[in-house]
Amino acid sequence: MGRVSHMDKSAVVIEMKDIVKKFGDFTANDHIQLVVHKGEVHAVLGENGAGKSTLMNVLCGLYKPTQGQIFINGKQVSFNSPKDAIDIGIGMVHQHFMLIQPFTVLDNIILGMEPVKGLVVDRDTARKRILELSERYHMSIDPEAKIEDISVGMQQRVEILKVLYRGADVLILDEPTASLTPQEIEGLLTIIENLTADGKSIILITHKLKEITASSDRCTIIRQGKYIDTVDVEGISENDLAAMMVGRDVNFKVEKKEQEPGEIVLEVKNIRAKDYRGVEVLNGLDLDVRKGEIVGLAGVDGNGQTELVEILTGLRKAESGEIRVMGRDVFNRTPKETFDAGISSIPADRHKHGLVLEFSNEDNMILQHFNEEPYAHKGFLNRKAIRQNATALMEKFDIRPRGTEGRPAATLSGGNQQKVIIAREITNDKELLIAVNPTRGLDVGAIEFVHKYLVEQRNRNRAVLLVSFELDEIMSLSDRIMVISEGKITGTVSREEIVSKKTDEKELGFLMAGGKRT
Repeated sequence: MGRVSHMDKSAVVIEMKDIVKKFGDFTANDHIQLVVHKGEVHAVLGENGAGKSTLMNVLCGLYKPTQGQIFINGKQVSFNSPKDAIDIGIGMVHQHFMLIQPFTVLDNIILGMEPVKGLVVDRDTARKRILELSERYHMSIDPEAKIEDISVGMQQRVEILKVLYRGADVLILDEPTASLTPQEIEGLLTIIENLTADGKSIILITHKLKEITASSDRCTIIRQGKYIDTVDVEGISENDLAAMMVGRDVNFKVEKKEQEPGEIVLEVKNIRAKDYRGVEVLNGLDLDVRKGEIVGLAGVDGNGQTELVEILTGLRKAESGEIRVMGRDVFNRTPKETFDAGISSIPADRHKHGLVLEFSNEDNMILQHFNEEPYAHKGFLNRKAIRQNATALMEKFDIRPRGTEGRPAATLSGGNQQKVIIAREITNDKELLIAVNPTRGLDVGAIEFVHKYLVEQRNRNRAVLLVSFELDEIMSLSDRIMVISEGKITGTVSREEIVSKKTDEKELGFLMAGGKRT
């Protein structure tokens, strides 16, 4: 599925020549080239840690290049700060949004650029301008809503409006679909189409091949900090893009041996729970997962899956119901009690619940075991054992760059942070692994890798509960699929139906939207 191209091939808006960016001895960008035309969507494709975000941080004035030149509309420029880039028309929407939660949409958009009338902020003029922009690009938004009350997709629109309000002609979108539902992704692609139709240029940092083929005109591939090629998207296959990105052929098909599930590991009965507003989000949910199977929980975001996982991992209390792990009651227990009972989890929000960003990578890998042998002895940490554990896991799980055991987790790319969590939780080797969007923000090579480990857990007779918004991930990994809608299980797809392909993504989508099987 291609897109309507608005690219003016004669008008080069951005040219980055021979960009080198070093951090000490580490070269993040090694002589990279990038040419972007007016009205085009230009994808920058690369693995986690390939140097995509570094290159864009150079373009938007956050970093100064060690070497190389940047030309905007044919004129050489040098940025000392992001303000210089904004003044020349370059705006960046970061993967992790830079919004102030208790503030309104309007206040977030105008922050630092407030129009004033006398000594007060002219909110009426600001509101009028914001509504004009949101109408022009079909981004319906309420300027008076608070950020904490709106969806992730809406928050992203606020970030896009923020850079448009500042006059951006080039928008850099960093992993823009990493936390969006399939419906929100469609909405974003429509917004991109509207922006390029108006002559804006979009640089899309991504490793989702489907999105590139659906939305981009051209694609620049970088691998381990080096420039590989720039290709026209029309007429290139996803497999070709994947091979250029990771330097080898990638197997998109999940290999899984046939096996009969064993005894029940997780049993959830009639769970009822309310959200922070006192509204019932789980109303009588039943679910079970057996040894040696992956159960996929499919649903549109906001139908209770977040609350269910938080209850199972001890982060939230349910009103009533039963939860058992291997027959042991774990209803409304603490996170430590649920962990000790046999539940490990790859959480949805890696920054909030998965990592302590200020802690080193090696310390993040032993979070649940810091007071146990061999990592501690008589109250003292054994730094040598902690380092050896991290070195082995970084090698096994291909966490890059190597040699960063002692550096803060915050210094890794998003995908490598995810690998730290996965390495820790899989080696915890509990009876039940709950994986929530485990491949969010990962490139195809890393996705293939994570899928292999999830299937390996299942093959080792562990139970896996997979909660994912990626329907193809649910379809390819699950032995059984349970559909959640409005806080309860509304349909179950058996292993036979998945294997024989009697159920497809369309039917799953229908069930997720609350449809009933006839």
